[in-house]
Amino acid sequence: QVQLVESGGGSVQAGGSLRLSCTVSRSTSRRCMAWFRQAPGKEREEVAKIYVPGGSTGGTTSYADSVKSRFAISQDKAKNTLYLQMNNLKPEDTAMYYCAASASPVTFCSASYKYWGQGTQVTVSS
Repeated sequence: QVQLVESGGGSVQAGGSLRLSCTVSRSTSRRCMAWFRQAPGKEREEVAKIYVPGGSTGGTTSYADSVKSRFAISQDKAKNTLYLQMNNLKPEDTAMYYCAASASPVTFCSASYKYWGQGTQVTVSS
């Protein structure tokens, strides 16, 4: 079993920044890791994902169009931690943000995530 614990959410004014963290109880190597969000009354949306290859600190990333150029996903394999740097936040970014992980090993990101965190709330005021 893999546990994911998010942190770093909070309240910020529009234009501000937050960095979310997701601590993973197992290695992030050869997994697809992602951030999702869900606002009240809306469907869950995949915000960003990263494929974490073995033996590297890098990864292949992709983003939802709504957050491109504002958000950045990254990971620290040594710390088994996933990050989401969120800049130039907008009120429409307000949502519960969830970290998700695929099973391991995988060789690319698909739409399948096996493990989920409990979420961290992000609120952006205008």
